[in-house]
Amino acid sequence: MALEKAYKILALQEGISNSQGKSMIDRGLVYVGNKKVMIARGEIDEKTIFRVIKIERAKPIFENDDLVVVDKPAYVNSDELERQFKPAVLLHRLDRETSGVLMLVKNEEFREKAIKEFKKDKVYKEYIAWVEGIISEPIEVDKAILTQKKNNKAYSNVSGKGKPARTEFFPDIVSANKTKIKCIIHHGRTHQIRTHLRYIDHPIIGDEQYGGRRAKRVMLHAYKVRLLGMEFVAKEPTIFTNFQ
Repeated sequence: MALEKAYKILALQEGISNSQGKSMIDRGLVYVGNKKVMIARGEIDEKTIFRVIKIERAKPIFENDDLVVVDKPAYVNSDELERQFKPAVLLHRLDRETSGVLMLVKNEEFREKAIKEFKKDKVYKEYIAWVEGIISEPIEVDKAILTQKKNNKAYSNVSGKGKPARTEFFPDIVSANKTKIKCIIHHGRTHQIRTHLRYIDHPIIGDEQYGGRRAKRVMLHAYKVRLLGMEFVAKEPTIFTNFQ
């Protein structure tokens, strides 16, 4: 059996460059059967046939002279959408595997006004998540979060040395040993929902970085945002509604 690096075999299979092949594996888009390929440089049988998940295109939800709001697909970096919707710039970010409402602004005056609203905790942010275990009652977590970067990757923990962070969780559907919940965040720290859910031992399904089981994606979706009298909603992905 001849072995070769996974990203090189993928590049040959898909007719793409080696760097594109590596990027697809790093994003979590490449499978062998039902198993996600985790290490791009890992050696694998050169006859392996990969299955590649197709990324949906970002759909604009709203646009005016001040901002453009899009429904960000999972597996896409927020920065990529900034390039796609130039000259608009990101007002905030979503993690790569998180889908949903993402706002980009078109002028500095509106950006400053919006940032003041974020700082005053006047922006309503509602997410949907599927989490491990059963949550039967609403839970509020008011715990400071400390974020550190290692190898250019952010990782957050509940810590008295961190910045204030409060998240409200409301159960919606319980199915087997998992719960679909609504999450409302205040402050908006890096990985806030993911960190607070791990803290209460209900990590998000698919969020292996914070203790969740492996799944096709991190089951977190930015569903609704209210900013300066405007409301934006990104329809719940099919994978969420059918995740029983």
